[in-house]
Amino acid sequence: MRGEQYIDGLAASGRYHFTTEAAIDAIEGSDDAVRAQLRRLRQHGRIASPIRSFHVVVPPEYRQQGCPPAEHFIDQLMAFLDEPYYVALLSAAERHGAAHQRPQSLQVMVRTNRAPVECGNVRVLFIARADLERMPVSTLKTPRGYIKYATPELTALELVGYPQHAGGLDNVATVLGELHEAMDGAKLVEAARLSPVGWAQRLGYLLELVDAVDLAAALVPFVDEQANSYIPLRRSEEIAGATRDARWKLVVNTDVEPDA
Repeated sequence: MRGEQYIDGLAASGRYHFTTEAAIDAIEGSDDAVRAQLRRLRQHGRIASPIRSFHVVVPPEYRQQGCPPAEHFIDQLMAFLDEPYYVALLSAAERHGAAHQRPQSLQVMVRTNRAPVECGNVRVLFIARADLERMPVSTLKTPRGYIKYATPELTALELVGYPQHAGGLDNVATVLGELHEAMDGAKLVEAARLSPVGWAQRLGYLLELVDAVDLAAALVPFVDEQANSYIPLRRSEEIAGATRDARWKLVVNTDVEPDA
């Protein structure tokens, strides 16, 4: 069997990823000869390699961008790496219906920092959260299988917790203006209990700002119980002279302006 036959057979059976080791076992020739065939397939745009030894078949409709969408292989890639994960932040928000600003990279939560993956014009950005295996996730179907996504409630909290990965607080508020329609108050409190209380303080304030008052109200008892001190709305800004919001125990040291 030649390399072309191998990848055509994979695609015909609905499988679009493989490892170098699997190819060596299936394709005729020495290890070096098989690796040479894989290099030629890559040069011709038939396959792409997001990371060393892990390859994806590139269907004709994705040849121009040099790689299938990351959602088509991220679950298989993380299984290859033997790492827990879930799609998070703006990428998860988009999946849950908040598509105001499409993220340029697929944002994926992992346990420890990892370099971004680049595959043609496709990019995967990893964000570290050491306790991610405790977080609530949704398993959703994609054209190539299933992917784990942060729930809408966890997504909202993490957007506030990682604003540097979400375009800043103005954009976070904009996304919350759409995302709140997919959220549930009881589930939001459950997710808040797994996260720093400061995230719930900031999120409650922003939910009120975008008129998601019922969701904000669900967080009030939790913040009353858990928040012991005032914190700044924007961590990097000065707090001198800023007003205070007693409901959320926040120093409102910046103006947040969501897009209309």
